[in-house]
Amino acid sequence: MVTRRTMLAGTLATSATLALPDTANAAPADPFVRRKGTQLTLAGRPYRFAGANLWYGAYLGAANAIGNRDRLHRELDALAQTGVTNLRLLASSEASPLKNAVSPSFRGPGSDWNPALLTGLDHCLMEMGKRGMKAVLYLTNFWEWSGGMMTYLSYVNGGRYIDMGDPAHPWPEFPDATSAFYETPAAVALYRDWVRALVGRTNAATGVRYAEDPTIMAWQLANEPRPGGSDAVAVPRLPAYYAWIRDTAKLIKTIDRNHLVSTGNEGLKGSIMREDVYRDAHAAPEIDYLTAHIWPLNWSWLDAADIPGTHDSAMAQAGEYIDLHTGYAEGYGKPLVIEEFGYPRDGGGYDPEASTHFRDAYYGLIHDAVEKSARFGGPIVGSNFWAWNGEGRAAHGDHRFRSGDTAWLGDPPHEPQGWYGVYDSDASTRAIVRDHAAALAAIGVQ
Repeated sequence: MVTRRTMLAGTLATSATLALPDTANAAPADPFVRRKGTQLTLAGRPYRFAGANLWYGAYLGAANAIGNRDRLHRELDALAQTGVTNLRLLASSEASPLKNAVSPSFRGPGSDWNPALLTGLDHCLMEMGKRGMKAVLYLTNFWEWSGGMMTYLSYVNGGRYIDMGDPAHPWPEFPDATSAFYETPAAVALYRDWVRALVGRTNAATGVRYAEDPTIMAWQLANEPRPGGSDAVAVPRLPAYYAWIRDTAKLIKTIDRNHLVSTGNEGLKGSIMREDVYRDAHAAPEIDYLTAHIWPLNWSWLDAADIPGTHDSAMAQAGEYIDLHTGYAEGYGKPLVIEEFGYPRDGGGYDPEASTHFRDAYYGLIHDAVEKSARFGGPIVGSNFWAWNGEGRAAHGDHRFRSGDTAWLGDPPHEPQGWYGVYDSDASTRAIVRDHAAALAAIGVQ
């Protein structure tokens, strides 16, 4: 059995490809990540990765006052040194009346795209390419923090919307209302205008069409799309939900034949806890791999007031969730990525000084599942922790994001800044990710 202690530091440089090809008399290696059954490949070799979420990459990459390209370069360097080779990035945000939506945004209700953020994304992808990193780009959001589907609905329904967390609209009113997006043709049409524009874009920094850029691994239809919040609303909307997935995936593939497509779904938790809904949402051949997100605190597996007392139970339930979705992936014959997983700091604090003992154990659980799958040819091909804070720090003592802030942390605007993010100073967590990346690399060259 390969252990983390047996890895050589030099294996990190090859962790994106995991194996060195025999170049003698060989045809040029395919630079794109491909799917082969339940595996991903790159240059004909298994592609497995230790990844992170960096939703704000395009924001840091902007050349105007919202951005900080020097910091972006430092963050990418720090991530590379941590063994991270795959980043999941926000590739759309919608100018929104919702109180927690980030501003500025990529687009408004018309075709008035924001050039600062588009070129910010261009720059981020260029810099990732220099470091051998791959990108997963999600094209809208089910939730409010980047505008998302509720905002698209407001563009076409006369400006009506509800805010997530509004006491006048308790759960599950927000997800139920948001899921009307799938059966509102005018809203879907605006979204698909953006899909065509971005997937068909040419990078202004490199001159390379996005569709021909090997830095991109996959397009993702949305962040955490759900058919609704309650069975009463979600079940009647399932046909529209499935059609939106199928038809958008086909649209992307007509523009771009080189890149993978995924839904961005959370798994059972994003599928009204029904396996048939998860299965049917991923049945289209244009959907290349499955995704799962795991949030023990958000899902009440963990008690923030008693992390030590509830940690073991949360870990057990997370392990069961992984096993369940591993079985689904094997049954559906597609790879699986655990592309969001987060855990609070010890004591529930938000500052870098708060320790991460329980979080580190949770990361270890996820990483062990990925490594086990890699050793035995299973379908889990990688993971992306949520999220990288890097050198970002909360701008305010209450840890709340405010309009105009440019500190940019991995915790989105609707969450306390520092809640789940990994700081550059989190040495123990970074070491765990680094060891995991090395373990994956060593598995790949056995």
